[in-house]
Amino acid sequence: MEFPTKVALAQAVPVLPEGPGWWYEPKYDGHRTVLRRIDETVVLYARSGRVVTQHWMDLVVAGVTLRRGTVLDGEAVIWRYGRLDFAAAQSRAASSVTRARALAARHPASYVCWDVLQHPDPKIGDCRHLPYTERRAFPPGASRRCRAAGPGHPGDR
Repeated sequence: MEFPTKVALAQAVPVLPEGPGWWYEPKYDGHRTVLRRIDETVVLYARSGRVVTQHWMDLVVAGVTLRRGTVLDGEAVIWRYGRLDFAAAQSRAASSVTRARALAARHPASYVCWDVLQHPDPKIGDCRHLPYTERRAFPPGASRRCRAAGPGHPGDR
């Protein structure tokens, strides 16, 4: 898989499609992020392909618990007062590295993963060619949940 990699983007439609084979997911107000677990660390990419690792170091700390070779597509979000705070996520993403770290100390980020782009098992590897339903069927242990430290989120991060 080449990096940065392109991610699937949602498309606005006037009416939701119906029938078998359609999957729907909630819209999270955050910063679209590809999480790539490599040998000793994690690299985070924005949707544009820009490396944003330094702005989301709390997600790096959580992401090193994933198996090497895992690549996930998801959203970096910030929970405040029991709800997502889009302004806080955007502020973090647009901040200097020093300010981003200070913001992370006050309001840690969570990572909402909705797709496995690369499975850590070399027999599976790049998953982008697989149907969405097959990628969604990977057991949770295949990539493990990524949980950042800190208060404010009502569930797993």
